[in-house]
Amino acid sequence: MEIPLHDDKYEIAIFAGGCFWCMEPPFDKLEGVISTTVGYCGGKEEYPTYHAVASGRTGHAESILIKYDPKKIRYEKLLETFWHNINPTQKNGQFYDRGPQYRTAIFYLNEEQKKAAEKSKQELEKSGKFKEPIVTEIVPATKFWRAEEYHQDYYKKEPDHYLRYKRASGREDFKKKVWGNTSE
Repeated sequence: MEIPLHDDKYEIAIFAGGCFWCMEPPFDKLEGVISTTVGYCGGKEEYPTYHAVASGRTGHAESILIKYDPKKIRYEKLLETFWHNINPTQKNGQFYDRGPQYRTAIFYLNEEQKKAAEKSKQELEKSGKFKEPIVTEIVPATKFWRAEEYHQDYYKKEPDHYLRYKRASGREDFKKKVWGNTSE
């Protein structure tokens, strides 16, 4: 199902950070985030399915759509959370998930988001945290397609499997090494 990229009351942000299961928890716990939806963005195929996206042939990336209240949280805080939950130097994949469907991207919805994303990427590059180039794309949002229901809130529905997957992927160790002890 296609999700509208406009909301009269709240703002929307879209990020691709590899496995979308791992991107929901850090955003869900932020005050001011109204909801998160996992799905697919960045491709041209209409009505993509998980199996089609997982093949790497649709052009979509596993993504997360965040609906947030700009009176309670700024887009810049969402960007910071995004950067702290990915490896921005890994091209066409995240941790042990490989392929363009697992690439990292910031899908901007307007010029303000584009400028904020570019600024945050430049700041990260200048920070010296990474020796390799930051390869995360900053591109206009395309249609966002909601993933199948069993993927929504997967970390809540299948907590044991989710935690095993997250640990085995290397994401958790990477985050601790680069950013210190993080709760998500």
